[in-house]
Amino acid sequence: MHKEKHGNKEKGRHQNNGASKAEFTTLPESLWRARVVPTNDFEYCSPPDDLSVERGDFVVISTRYGKDMARILGPVKDRKGVDVTHVRLVHRLASDHDFSRREELESREDEAYKICRNKIAQLGLAMKLVSAHYILDEQKVIFFFTAENRIDFRELVKQLVSFFKMRIELRQIGVRDESRVIGGVAVCGRQYCCHGLTDKLSPVSIKMAKEQNLSLNSLKISGPCGRLLCCLSYEHEHYATERKNMPHEGSRIHHEGVNYKVTEVNIFTKRIHLAGPEGRRMDVPSAQLFRKNTGGWGILPPRDEADDTGQEP
Repeated sequence: MHKEKHGNKEKGRHQNNGASKAEFTTLPESLWRARVVPTNDFEYCSPPDDLSVERGDFVVISTRYGKDMARILGPVKDRKGVDVTHVRLVHRLASDHDFSRREELESREDEAYKICRNKIAQLGLAMKLVSAHYILDEQKVIFFFTAENRIDFRELVKQLVSFFKMRIELRQIGVRDESRVIGGVAVCGRQYCCHGLTDKLSPVSIKMAKEQNLSLNSLKISGPCGRLLCCLSYEHEHYATERKNMPHEGSRIHHEGVNYKVTEVNIFTKRIHLAGPEGRRMDVPSAQLFRKNTGGWGILPPRDEADDTGQEP
């Protein structure tokens, strides 16, 4: 895998000689979120004091690959967790020349993709080319690919440099990143979350599906990338918090001399379904459940009954 080179962080408000160095030492007052047009990366960025930007503006910003075109999504209101070393400098508003240049590069990227794919096939390399990308302000083309194992692509790089006569970079990405770069329509009918919402791919586990009572059929909880759906993580925190105050399915609750089994927990209606011997069924609100000092759960009488007996629910 090609390793990106990172320079030492330098002091000062910004550096114009590359995005690998920290461009800010403190979080700037004007902080915006932007989406890099060609690679679909999402970046925090800030303009210099003499440049004003608005939502929807196309700008040229520093990226981890070089200066590129991005679209301003809006101001950042929640600044917690923003790493100042990841804030990019807005160099300028995109000009007509920048748009013409980007359009020209897009057509060249299609041709570069075909050439690189043919060379990969000729060399018999076990890698899948995802996309080709020319940097807006540099003589450099980046090829993104996926592969199951480590690839020796030195000969491929030699041939590509000989053909394109410019700097070549090959970057290996994962299958989830492939979906993020290419985009598409998910099973919900909306654009891929990783492509349209954020490029920060959070870990997703099968435990999240279990806690949400979802089918564990891999075809139903996996995205087109073959990995678990990113949206499984969206509500996981809510489920985990609510379930702490409710018994788990399969647990036993002894009530009025009868041993019941919890068959269903609905965190939205906040009701617990119980099954007992001889076909007995109970459906109680979670507010009637309490943890016993000796462990396990108990059921309080309904509030009106509790009031009549003088007991506190």
